[in-house]
Amino acid sequence: MEWITQPWPWYIGGPLIGLLMILLILMGKSFGFSSNFRTLCSAMGAGKSCNFFNFDWKSQRWNLLFLVGSILGGTIAFYFLSDNQVPAISEQTISELKQLGFESAGTMYSPSELFNDLSVKNILILLIGGMLIGFGTRYAGGCTSGHAISGLSDLQFGSLIAVIGFFIGGLIMSHLLLPLIFG
Repeated sequence: MEWITQPWPWYIGGPLIGLLMILLILMGKSFGFSSNFRTLCSAMGAGKSCNFFNFDWKSQRWNLLFLVGSILGGTIAFYFLSDNQVPAISEQTISELKQLGFESAGTMYSPSELFNDLSVKNILILLIGGMLIGFGTRYAGGCTSGHAISGLSDLQFGSLIAVIGFFIGGLIMSHLLLPLIFG
């Protein structure tokens, strides 16, 4: 049972994701988590007041089940299988994060300085960050999982542009904005 509690290497996880994408393509489905927000809004009746949500949400039930399964799987993995493991990050990254005030860097999955301290600054950071992610997801027509996994698997040019934009945005955030916000 020890093999399931250890992080799996890329050569196991990658082919599993690839197999899933082949199955979805063969079934004519397109994967992405952000589309579940639209599906949930449609299921709750938002299509009555906004045409964007006026579609047959029942055709997306499979994606909602995938979302629920992912949440349950992540919860089970975290609480019962992870043995409190944290992602391995480089010593240089840990050092740079500690210089920005993240003393928990390298010891926790998410920084306690941001998520456990609900100061006005942190609430604003999380709220504005969430709004920007929501806007960006809608503006890009999908999220990172939808574009980087499903869209690139379908050889969609728009997904390639979106993924390049995600990486550029991540670099700008990491190297320019993060030091300005927390420095």
